[in-house]
Amino acid sequence: MAFVQLAEGELHYQIDGAQIEGARIDGPGEAPVLVLSNSLGTDLHMWDAQMPAFTEHFRVLRFDTRGHGKSLVTPGPYSIEQLGRDVLALLDSLHIERAHFCGLSMGGLIGQWLGINAGQRLDKLIVCNTAAKIGDPSVWNPRIETVLRDGSAAMVALRDASIARWFTADFAESNPAEAKKITDMLAATSPEGYAANCAAVRDADFREQLAAIKVPLLVIAGTEDAVTPPAGGHFIQQHVQGAEYAEFYAAHLSNVQAGAAFSERVLAFLTQH
Repeated sequence: MAFVQLAEGELHYQIDGAQIEGARIDGPGEAPVLVLSNSLGTDLHMWDAQMPAFTEHFRVLRFDTRGHGKSLVTPGPYSIEQLGRDVLALLDSLHIERAHFCGLSMGGLIGQWLGINAGQRLDKLIVCNTAAKIGDPSVWNPRIETVLRDGSAAMVALRDASIARWFTADFAESNPAEAKKITDMLAATSPEGYAANCAAVRDADFREQLAAIKVPLLVIAGTEDAVTPPAGGHFIQQHVQGAEYAEFYAAHLSNVQAGAAFSERVLAFLTQH
């Protein structure tokens, strides 16, 4: 993977020789870098609500995970290690030696892999609405099979079902436009890319490796998150020395539902000495 800096805003980058668009960098040029990693079935715009606050303090690097958004859909299945190495290649190509990293759900798995295997590249790490192991093959294999069989129709069905998983009912009812904007990302995701990333989530299991994370860590959970309940966040926090924990009234996408409170907690963690 090779990345070419354009200027403020979009980046063009290459995976396996195919030039595409799928990353952005925003914020003051001399500020510390904060990398944001999206959840399964979303793209870099899932972080839009955080950008005004984050770019006051950081140069924010967002990217569409392989198989999502404008990123290339390479043959699957993928692994979290592969996705983590994509992040390292991105940092290398932009000549970024160290950065903060914040990932949600699948992005949180990528963050755990980085913390375990490439902690020397991280300043601070935040993992949100995630777990050391998310679900099991009985959950993921039927979803992979359905998506590969039914294609875009399956992605639309997943979008319609995701509202209840990603947001509490009261938030979805009072913020229909915001909920639609986020869930429409799922319907627009490549079925092949989605299935390949489902396999990466299915196969990831960091329960025996968490103690290797030595960088400052903040774990964020949602009280109403049925996908990755708070217990998974507590498990990570309890197995990483010195880790901090925060919980918000939210379902799976706490950054969207908790909004300003989420942003404030992340900034407090990143800016404390």
